[in-house]
Amino acid sequence: MTAQDRPEPSGKVALVTGASRGIGYGIAEALVARGDRVVITGRGEEALKEAVERLGADRAIGVPGKAHDEAHQAAAVDAAMDAFGRVDFLVNNAGTNPVFGPIADLDLGVARKVFETNVISALGFAQRTWHAWQKENGGAIVNIASIAGVSASPFIGAYGMSKAAMVNLTLQLAHEFAPVVRVNSIAPAVVKTKFAQALYEGREAEAAAAYPMGRLGVPEDIGGAAAFLTSEQSAWITGQTLVVDGGIFLNAGVG
Repeated sequence: MTAQDRPEPSGKVALVTGASRGIGYGIAEALVARGDRVVITGRGEEALKEAVERLGADRAIGVPGKAHDEAHQAAAVDAAMDAFGRVDFLVNNAGTNPVFGPIADLDLGVARKVFETNVISALGFAQRTWHAWQKENGGAIVNIASIAGVSASPFIGAYGMSKAAMVNLTLQLAHEFAPVVRVNSIAPAVVKTKFAQALYEGREAEAAAAYPMGRLGVPEDIGGAAAFLTSEQSAWITGQTLVVDGGIFLNAGVG
């Protein structure tokens, strides 16, 4: 989207974590496309700069850092407030999945790292946006979970457990932050990103054949869902997990 194609600013501001690429960038792009300004985070400073350039420096700023670092969480929220004076929407997308194998042999230190990055950081960002803006002014939070969190997830069990916790975190926040802030989550199936590459690389056609919709997801699919859940069209929806899976769950129990 060129600068000329962008709509007038909506006046709304979103903080999207883990958004230098993949699903996070797709969400940031969808929000900018409707007129929102965004603050995006990511570990790689150069990748983050490139993402800001693509989104438009007049609509986006980047704050590099690690999601589980509390100082980084504070810096990101402060940057939104300093630059734009508000943070209406929080999208907790930052995540990690550093291990592949049975949980019987899982290093507990790795499990702690997964939960620290995927769950505790999301709670930290939610606490900070709540106190900085949303408690008094309202807004919405979207947590990016996974179908791994609502089903068994062989060989990525730590990731699946953390995403199940993210679904429950969504329920807890939705209950506590109502009625001023709505909190929902999205549970994607396999989306074509660098993060998920190991799940389809070299066998994409085979992997896609399992999906009734005939393809794997793309970041824009999740961006559209997040845009809906942060819009007035979803004003009476909170505490829900929206499964965006190309119909793969339709195959459960078949065979």
